[in-house]
Amino acid sequence: MKIFCTDQFTFPLPESHTFPIGKYALLRQRVVAAALVRPEDLRVPHAASDKELLRAHDEDYLRRILHGELTQQEIRRIGFPWSAELVERARRSSGATIEACRAALQEGVGINLAGGTHHAFRDHGEGFCIFNDGAIAVRAMQAESRVRRIIIIDCDVHQGNGTAAILTNDPTVFTFSIHGKNNFPVRKEPSDLDIALDDGADDPAYLKALDTGLTHVMERARAELAIYLAGADPYTDDRYGHLALTKAGLEKRDRLVFDRCRRLGLPVAVTMGGGYAREVKDTVDIHFQTVKIASEMVKQSN
Repeated sequence: MKIFCTDQFTFPLPESHTFPIGKYALLRQRVVAAALVRPEDLRVPHAASDKELLRAHDEDYLRRILHGELTQQEIRRIGFPWSAELVERARRSSGATIEACRAALQEGVGINLAGGTHHAFRDHGEGFCIFNDGAIAVRAMQAESRVRRIIIIDCDVHQGNGTAAILTNDPTVFTFSIHGKNNFPVRKEPSDLDIALDDGADDPAYLKALDTGLTHVMERARAELAIYLAGADPYTDDRYGHLALTKAGLEKRDRLVFDRCRRLGLPVAVTMGGGYAREVKDTVDIHFQTVKIASEMVKQSN
């Protein structure tokens, strides 16, 4: 199993900013300490090229973000101050999901220790998302003739609005989002299947809905590859989540997704998605748990 990390590529944030950028380095440190992969299988990804980005994004948007020509309104919508380092980090995160897909097709599972930037649209970014790594990776796999039919299983607590919009009306890609009904974004874009949960939904309610959704999705998608957004933000103590899942419930969520994919022989590329727990250690625990379960899946397959 290959794991791709981008925490080496930092970007400046004001001290008052609430985004938990430190979670990525802490997660990599946990993965290394647990020896979940060989050192040579923990890799720095390539920076997604303009060609790769333009399969999912408009040329004008890419030009303006590369040259720092976004308006203040556009920058506020993204939620990060613009910098060349931010752009490089976003390129690397998109490259990591591309490479995680390639690795999954070779070995069954590939992991990006970041990614899940599902709020980026074709012509703008929002919600801490600059480029839509999932849509970029989908188009890369298709352009490289590796697979044609792909499913995106989005278990971030926020609806994957950018992904749904970019990939709308494409019969080769099935988008599935299970998320909080009353959470960001206010305006949802229709996925191929959306399951919207009420505030306070707990482990049993969430797992029942996910199980039902996966049954429906797997029957319809006929996919050759899955991209799994394993968000940590459905956690009960997440600042922006509004759901009530425990760590044990999130572990069951991961096992359910991986087990369904394993039964179908479906390769899985994993991205981390959101996570804003009041204690960053809790977010890291949840992300690490996802990586550990993925590692177990690979060992069971060998």
